[in-house]
Amino acid sequence: MKQITGIGIGIRFVFALLLVACTYNPTGYSYFHWFKATASDFTPLLGLGGLALIIGWVIYIRATFRSLGLIGLILATLFFAFLIWLLIDLGLLSMDSVSALTWVVLVLLAAVLCIGMSWSHIRRRMSGQVDTDDVGDD
Repeated sequence: MKQITGIGIGIRFVFALLLVACTYNPTGYSYFHWFKATASDFTPLLGLGGLALIIGWVIYIRATFRSLGLIGLILATLFFAFLIWLLIDLGLLSMDSVSALTWVVLVLLAAVLCIGMSWSHIRRRMSGQVDTDDVGDD
């Protein structure tokens, strides 16, 4: 079995952030904005881009749900929701800046996806327990 490294987790986070930001971000340069602007003139490139994003989301969501489970996913989401609330309460994040708040939510969504993609490896390293999906990976 391969060991998880900080670089491995970082790569998972970068790809999760790329997936989230390519789907939607407040800059106006995302698939959401592209689709919204050109939906009446649907092209193969627009369809291919959407399909690529759907594949990425299915991979990340499926892995996240399988490794964290429903309760773990709820706990991770609540943890980051309370973290956002804390940042607002401390005055480090303003509710007036919708763009900044959106970016924080997008980064934390990517963090949840990254944790989901990495959790089985982390749990195995911490506890020595192996997921049944991991049997035969030697």
